[in-house]
Amino acid sequence: MDESLNVFGEQLLSCSEQPLSGFYRDGCCNTGEEDLGSHTVCIEITTTFLEYSRFKGNDLSTPIPEFGFPGLKPGNRWCLCAERWLEAYHQGMAPKVYLMRTHQNALKIIPLALLKQFAIDLN
Repeated sequence: MDESLNVFGEQLLSCSEQPLSGFYRDGCCNTGEEDLGSHTVCIEITTTFLEYSRFKGNDLSTPIPEFGFPGLKPGNRWCLCAERWLEAYHQGMAPKVYLMRTHQNALKIIPLALLKQFAIDLN
């Protein structure tokens, strides 16, 4: 697993424990070689994004109990693939992000200046 640092090079904060998020299902947007999708962007789920994701073939709102997945609802936080976030941005559907909870490796795909435009946790 790569070092747990956020986009500012500080300790990565937990994204979501209810529902449990992250590639490693540790609550954080940690990543490593195995995480081919780079699940590094901590987002706040919106109805618009859920609909967009379903349209793109990834239904995040329907529960899948056999995998312990409760389905996401607006207001939940979730570790999203950086490429999917960027794709949603280009379609005008990007959700808000928590920078202190977004892994620094997201910056390999998304410029910090762009993420800051969608930041929930900046003063």
